[in-house]
Amino acid sequence: MNMLPAWAQGIAGRTALVTGASRGLGEAIALALAEAGAQVLAVARDGDALAALAARHAGIRSLPGDVTDDGFVAGLAALDLDILVNNAGTNRPQPMAEVAAATLDLMLGLNVRAAYLVAQAASRAMLRHGRGGSIINITSQMGHVGSPGRTVYCMTKHALEGLTKAMAVELAPAGIRVNSVAPTFIETPLTAPMLADPEFGRFVREMIPLGRTGTPDDVAAAVVYLASPAAGMVTGTSLLVDGGWTAR
Repeated sequence: MNMLPAWAQGIAGRTALVTGASRGLGEAIALALAEAGAQVLAVARDGDALAALAARHAGIRSLPGDVTDDGFVAGLAALDLDILVNNAGTNRPQPMAEVAAATLDLMLGLNVRAAYLVAQAASRAMLRHGRGGSIINITSQMGHVGSPGRTVYCMTKHALEGLTKAMAVELAPAGIRVNSVAPTFIETPLTAPMLADPEFGRFVREMIPLGRTGTPDDVAAAVVYLASPAAGMVTGTSLLVDGGWTAR
């Protein structure tokens, strides 16, 4: 007897690929999808961290690799994928006048180029098997608004929001849904140094009407919804997990 809730039953037995899965959001998303019954392929450069993650749930398999490596990404198209969570990304907050070309190239390479190629590989896999699928790009509230010190990050996340819409329209006839999840500031290893600054932490909480930062589980829940049959008529949209930041 299937003991999963009705909205998650369509995830059971499906294969999900999660990039940036070794910590933070990716780790929480991989665990949530595995709990919903998916077979999860967890991708990241840190093989030891992935092995530790796989040891926590039988439904998770470690797949060490670098999403900026074109050869590794091309190989993903040969997998039998039903769900992609395009999560790998980075941020280097700086005033625009101080951003070095190397920083620009780093963020464009990971947040945009690699994300595009991973999504392309997953779409090829889904088009080949013909069962449809769900692609979920992890963007940010900064893909909907602007913020000082985040010109490059905002640019890359706005780009992913545009990619989400275009892919959704193009892939809909094949039954492949494409959406994004756009979180506010989430307490992860990436954001911990920023949120530890008292002035910045206070600014963030004041900007969020709910009065708190998010958790990785807040984002993972949104991902599981979009991957599930409950979101069967949802494509081309961005699910803002932002506590109301962009509602102001």
